[in-house]
Amino acid sequence: MKKWNLIIDVAKCENCNNCMLTTRDEHVGNDFPGYAAPQPVHGHNWIKIHRQVRGDGAMVDAAYRPTTCNHCDNAPCIAKAGDGSVYKRKDGIVIIDPQRAKGRKDIVSACPYGAIFWNEELQLPQKWIFDAHLLDQGWKQPRCAQSCPTGVFRALCVEDEEMQAIVKKDRLEVLRPELGTRPRVYYRNLFRFNKCFIGGTVVAESDGQVDCVLDAEVVLKRGDAALATARSDAFGDFKFDGLDANSGEYSVEVSHPAFGKANSGVSLTDSRYIGTLRLG
Repeated sequence: MKKWNLIIDVAKCENCNNCMLTTRDEHVGNDFPGYAAPQPVHGHNWIKIHRQVRGDGAMVDAAYRPTTCNHCDNAPCIAKAGDGSVYKRKDGIVIIDPQRAKGRKDIVSACPYGAIFWNEELQLPQKWIFDAHLLDQGWKQPRCAQSCPTGVFRALCVEDEEMQAIVKKDRLEVLRPELGTRPRVYYRNLFRFNKCFIGGTVVAESDGQVDCVLDAEVVLKRGDAALATARSDAFGDFKFDGLDANSGEYSVEVSHPAFGKANSGVSLTDSRYIGTLRLG
């Protein structure tokens, strides 16, 4: 059977919060029997955007990661409920029954992602429902995807085998795979959030002036092994991304046929800008 999945592209998110706002617009003050009771005006972020700032000096970047209910196939909230008050539909969407789950505050802490919220007024655990009420009416995408100006979200209703082929082809990842919850929310470019980079700037002297060097070859090495190559841009900048934090010693070797060579050692604990490398 075809099931719903959500792909979130971290590299496209600009922190506009349209996804959060449209979710509030859909649910605050609106009751959808069988799907969800009204969301409170304050305190609930069923879609929340986290920020990660990497680097230092002249090379810093910020990435934004929307997070929400992962609609896990092995959902801890379903196991915690134990009575069907939280259940997974045949199409993969997890629903907290707004009637049967009343009073079950213990379900909130069952989610290791912090995606379930407690509605004190209604005495009810609540979360993002994948806009199941709209999909059941024939909508092709949830409102977070409809409202996103940069195309961060993409919902797919496909067979599991097809989804796993997409995961492999596009190198998608899930949050905290070690938990074994088997999320149906996948991330593209998650390295922007959970990996590190080594970057720098290549310069050289020409006609008595020191200037940025375009198209220098830069090689990242560990010991004698070359791990990756890059080319400096018009500003002389280069970056090697997707590296593990606290991964030890690296070396950077730079060369250009007109300006010579340079090298630098790097001890990587977190994202690093190693400064200028002057060819000569």
